[in-house]
Amino acid sequence: MPELAVSSRSVPALAIDRLTYSYPRAARPALAGISMQLGAGEFALLAGRSACGKSTLLRAACGLVPHFHGGEISGGVSVAGLDAVACGPGELAGVVGYVAQDPETQVVSTTVAAEIELPLEMRGEPPASRARAVEEVALALAIPQLLDRTVDTLSGGEVQRVALAAALVTRPRLVLLDEPTSQLDPVAGDELIWLLRRLNEEWGVTILLAEHRLERCLAAADRVIAMDSGSIGFDGTPGDFLAWAGESDPALETPGARLFSLAGIDPLPTGVREARAALAREQSVEERAGGLAGARVASQGAPPPRKLQLSERVGGALRRQGPRATAPPAASIRDLWVELGSGDELRDVLRGVELKVRPGERIALMGRNGAGKSTLLRTAARLVQPVRGKAEVANGIALLTQNPTDFLVRERVEDELPGELGLAALQTVGLEHALDADPRDLSGGERQRLALAIVLAGREKEHQSLPGLIALDEPTRGMDRARKDELVRLIERLAADGAGVMVATHDVEFAATFAERVVLLGDGVVIADGDASEILSGGWYFATEVARILDVPGVVTPEQGAVFLGDGRAPRPQGEREAGD
Repeated sequence: MPELAVSSRSVPALAIDRLTYSYPRAARPALAGISMQLGAGEFALLAGRSACGKSTLLRAACGLVPHFHGGEISGGVSVAGLDAVACGPGELAGVVGYVAQDPETQVVSTTVAAEIELPLEMRGEPPASRARAVEEVALALAIPQLLDRTVDTLSGGEVQRVALAAALVTRPRLVLLDEPTSQLDPVAGDELIWLLRRLNEEWGVTILLAEHRLERCLAAADRVIAMDSGSIGFDGTPGDFLAWAGESDPALETPGARLFSLAGIDPLPTGVREARAALAREQSVEERAGGLAGARVASQGAPPPRKLQLSERVGGALRRQGPRATAPPAASIRDLWVELGSGDELRDVLRGVELKVRPGERIALMGRNGAGKSTLLRTAARLVQPVRGKAEVANGIALLTQNPTDFLVRERVEDELPGELGLAALQTVGLEHALDADPRDLSGGERQRLALAIVLAGREKEHQSLPGLIALDEPTRGMDRARKDELVRLIERLAADGAGVMVATHDVEFAATFAERVVLLGDGVVIADGDASEILSGGWYFATEVARILDVPGVVTPEQGAVFLGDGRAPRPQGEREAGD
């Protein structure tokens, strides 16, 4: 091996020494005394609650902090031997690639091919080298069909993959990714994680990946770094992290780990394969449910669990019928056809969609990237005109779009939502502490919650002010599980007050907690429409982690899975919460 290659691998890909940083006007530091190193070729997962400092740490590692955001900084940051505080993002671009939580803000070119080629052009690479690199990274990310597309015709998930391609095209030594799967469908999300693992193993690229949906990537990581209020709370192996999370912060547990914890099975699994293997070693799922597990509980002095019927196993998740089933629909979509683009790019995005939403109904709108989910919501909100059909909504619609920055126009959070109603909305989403903060300095999850508060401000206070349909497009980007649970409670309250709620989401775990019904889109048509417990189980990609582990119809949450495994715990009916949750 050449001497240069040996010496470059001996230098840490990232070295941080006692780093402390505060955003301008911030009441407390976003990072407090951080020290850590990433060796060449490591794959590290950055975990932690919303606003714990994950995004700020990534920004510091690529020079955006403090060069772009300003503020006060002390300590050192070194990337492949370069001083990130002294150099700034331009000089670091050759050794570090960065994909932000809101990748739409990174895209500056007209076409996809030009966007991916831009970093190479800025480095002065020859045309043949640029063309080969663009083709290779497009193939690796399964987006060659997008190369000739204009950027403004892409879905949110497609924009995310294009931003990643632009970050990878220079083959940097360190790649920083902030919630890279947040807008990707389950198939594309899994493919992305294993692509990163392949780049890590075959190219030696060091990966630092910040993510809330840990079940997607924990099995691929060598190391987990968990942050807590600007400091490092844990640094170790994925298996040790799960044990730490169970004791220190259960909101960071994966669904599979929570399933095993509730069922009293050790060790906790880092992924589906490991979980299925562990269950197979003990006995088959069916035997555990009716045999040994019952004997174990009986030996502890509790009666053995009876065999549960399907409707009981799913914890009462079947949709309630009754008066609302015959009530006039909150939204009615009939034979809806929508075309987007122009010229050669003109295409049918929605094709004959038929859909009704009842008052008080909670619906998860799911499907692969580009299936038409956002277009359906935007058409219902009259932001897009159909070429045929109608989308009628009783009493109007409140729409939260994918990009929260579209809603943020002031320099202070309090100015975005002034007055008593504004404060009440901020308290609803847990942002009353950030009144003086600049909205652009908030974490991605906090910006998402602020945009949600702006959309809903005052509406939940008076029943008469509620729109017929509340539509949320990927509202959980940047949210930890605790914040998602708060959003579930808000959705339930709005639905209980009579609004139909439709949420476009790729997060199957979130869908399993709030939705009564799932509408699955594929290439602009409705391909499935039914009970959430049925659609989110029995499959592979559009299924929860618990459903993939157990493969039992109707069992989609850890609590339901624990009942099926026979530990005697009863799941709470959907929509109910214990006091203090």
